Amino acid sequence: MSDLSNYRRSYEKSQLDETQLPEDPINLFKKWFIEAEEFGISGEVNAMTVSTMGLDGYPNSRVVLLKQYTYEGFIFFTNYLSDKGRAIAENPNVCLSFFWQDMERQVIIKGKAEKTTVNISDGYFDSRPDGSKLGAIASEQSSVVPSREYLDDRLATVEKNYEGKEIPRPDHWGGYLVRPVSVEFWQGRPNRMHDRVRFILQDDHSWKVVRLAP
Repeated sequence: MSDLSNYRRSYEKSQLDETQLPEDPINLFKKWFIEAEEFGISGEVNAMTVSTMGLDGYPNSRVVLLKQYTYEGFIFFTNYLSDKGRAIAENPNVCLSFFWQDMERQVIIKGKAEKTTVNISDGYFDSRPDGSKLGAIASEQSSVVPSREYLDDRLATVEKNYEGKEIPRPDHWGGYLVRPVSVEFWQGRPNRMHDRVRFILQDDHSWKVVRLAP
């Protein structure tokens, strides 16, 4: 057995004062995201955990890259026939989580996912490198495959089929927009007395702000 009880660190880099917050959580997310970029944190700043309720009744989480954020919400792209795509089709309630360890910050977003418009999916797909486009066509994401060689053979076949041709976006691949209903900002503080501030969407589309105990 590995005993991790002594894994500790003191969080002392910043604080979160709800008296100085914007009215909209997207503005605070934008501020934190830019600060994370400027801080030069390790890893990808736009990496987030997407959690869905799986068709087997268990929660399922995986790391996905955020590709856009607007005042409507947060956008990522994937295969609609993947585990996450099938889960969202059954239950659109999802959770997004960012952890910027170097800055001692987390952002946890609960919201409803919906497919983006065709032009948004097309626009992002067109911006991808050809290899990524071909991979999206070749991979039947989340399906069981017999071997690595099977995947390599599928990709080789797709590469041959589209050699010298335009690579179209497959219908089963595109974006999701997650419209937030709550956004929690977590800032590490000393003695585990962390700052937790949550924005909660109201019926009139305004945001209520509450402070949570750590």
